[in-house]
Amino acid sequence: MKKATKYGLYVGILLWVIAATVAFSTGIFSMKWSEHKSNITKTVLNTKNLQEAYFAGGCFWCMEAVFEQQAWVEWAYAWYTGWSEETATYELTSNKDTGHREAVKVLYDPNQITYRKLVELYWTQIDPTDDEGQFNDRWFVYSPAIFYNDVNEKIAAQASKNDLSVSKRFSDSIVVAIEPAKEFFLAEDYHQDYYKNNSIRYKVYTSGSGRKSFIEENWQDRIEELKWKDYVNWQLVEQKSPSLDSLSSIKIQSQYSEQELRERLTPLQYKVTQEEGTEPAFNNEYWDNKEPGIYVDIVDGTPLYSSLDKFDSWTGWPSFTKWIDESLLTTHTDTRFFMTRTEVRSAKTDSHLGHIFNDAPKDLWGIRHCINSASLRFVPVEDLEKEGHEEYLELFE
Repeated sequence: MKKATKYGLYVGILLWVIAATVAFSTGIFSMKWSEHKSNITKTVLNTKNLQEAYFAGGCFWCMEAVFEQQAWVEWAYAWYTGWSEETATYELTSNKDTGHREAVKVLYDPNQITYRKLVELYWTQIDPTDDEGQFNDRWFVYSPAIFYNDVNEKIAAQASKNDLSVSKRFSDSIVVAIEPAKEFFLAEDYHQDYYKNNSIRYKVYTSGSGRKSFIEENWQDRIEELKWKDYVNWQLVEQKSPSLDSLSSIKIQSQYSEQELRERLTPLQYKVTQEEGTEPAFNNEYWDNKEPGIYVDIVDGTPLYSSLDKFDSWTGWPSFTKWIDESLLTTHTDTRFFMTRTEVRSAKTDSHLGHIFNDAPKDLWGIRHCINSASLRFVPVEDLEKEGHEEYLELFE
């Protein structure tokens, strides 16, 4: 009797384990696709050091499709922005104004593509002159917006928007909102990867909504330009576009030999720009320069910083709150000297410039570009036109 009871206990435990395993497995495999994808995202972010970017550009099916098909993007998701999770449903947002927008979250590799490049790609998928919707999709829920996570993204987005406005590509004003990132709620499962799962319907929608024809008419040249910049030297990396770092290195090798650079630069300038050196604090050319003008790359004269963004940081080196154009510089993680810092280099010549820190006063954006004078050459306002930089004169008017 005792033996039978003992076996019964074992059988009972075994059945309980089997039942628990089945229940657990069923729970996993019945997990909503969106939750499963969200869990994977957390792992990807942690293991690949990806960053997140948020954009609203009308129907999130289309925005998800264009970003997710980029070589440097790991994943893209359809989301709703703002207000509450209870009202963030397609049924509610598509029938009345709940204060939400359809948006997309992009997970990208910052070592392969800059945030500014994502913004430029974003412009080519929307009508930036329409803030009441996009194409045939009307109401606030379809209105365009760029959501920034920090001050660097805000500066990059605003600079890109200003460039688009100045370009006069469109006769009407550029009205896309640039706002801080807010509450985001994952859209229903059937909206995720819609362009893959419902490819025929998706193609019919993009054509019927007017999106496809608008992009072809107004953006095709820009799309080709971006493609050329990012895919040039494709053969260097199998099935992957080269990073800006590799393009910069290739360019400088073809333009200047080591001997030419040593002839063009002083020993200190060479040490700083080519060997990641640092000049003495308070004993360099521009740390206390207060004249109006711009600072250009000492190697090739590319405009990098403006005196309007220069401030006294009491560090002994020239300090700036931002760059003139983010696309003209690259950033890298620097772990030398038992520290983790953000290095900044000139994109065209790959010259080391200095580092970026988050220790500036809040009224100065909180960002400090600490740059070596030896990597720069100062061009006074009165010489801008003579040196071919007349487009920057309006900054000082």
